[in-house]
Amino acid sequence: MPRTGVVNYHVHKPESQAFEIDADGIVGNLVSPELVSTRVTIQDAREDGKPISFARDGIAFETHPSAVQDFASGNWQLTYDVELSELLREKLGVKEVIVFDHTVREDDPNSDRKPARNVHSDYSTEGAEKRLVDILGADRAAEWSKGHYAFINIWRPVGTTINSAPLGFVRPMSVKPEDWILIDLIYPDRRGHIMGLAANTEHEWVYQSKMTPDEVAFFNIYDNRDLPSVAHSAIDMVEDPAVTTIRRSIESRTLVRY
Repeated sequence: MPRTGVVNYHVHKPESQAFEIDADGIVGNLVSPELVSTRVTIQDAREDGKPISFARDGIAFETHPSAVQDFASGNWQLTYDVELSELLREKLGVKEVIVFDHTVREDDPNSDRKPARNVHSDYSTEGAEKRLVDILGADRAAEWSKGHYAFINIWRPVGTTINSAPLGFVRPMSVKPEDWILIDLIYPDRRGHIMGLAANTEHEWVYQSKMTPDEVAFFNIYDNRDLPSVAHSAIDMVEDPAVTTIRRSIESRTLVRY
């Protein structure tokens, strides 16, 4: 049965647009560009339907339990980084993985890092190439650029099964090049940018219902051999109105070399 939810698309404008993150030096204070709330139909990957393939869609869902139960304290990062590296080596055949960032999000008004509710992908080509140098240094980045590398994000529920605000994805084959919009990111100490997505009725949305902490989604952000970037966003929908647990998750960013 088709499911529906609400997402926030970006809007084409003649002038440049930006998010201001931690605006005025206040952690969690976000100033957003204009977004348009849009109801979309979503395919559940657990149901029979159009298959999902990382090679074609840049998205995969896997059962991959973690030994880490608490992402709020303790020395969990090394253990988790090893687990994520093993996952990508096994599933994608990459030969090298660098895990360079983790963001724990909580769907609570008082949280400093709430789920991202704008349809986007994390890097433009220019942004990915700059991030490569930031992580590796100029010489090593030049070496990697001669081969096949990619940025891949890995998303996992934390604590409880996801009942609301699940992470959804747009199948890249349903996205037109003109749907993308370059959006600046303004931090107190630096600038970057992401690719926002404008609404298009042809977009095909997919998610996996009621994901548990033993499950992950991993998805392509940038690939220098042209595997498409995957637009994604939290979706405003509720699986079971009787359940009141809030959505907690961790998203990890990786750089891989094939």
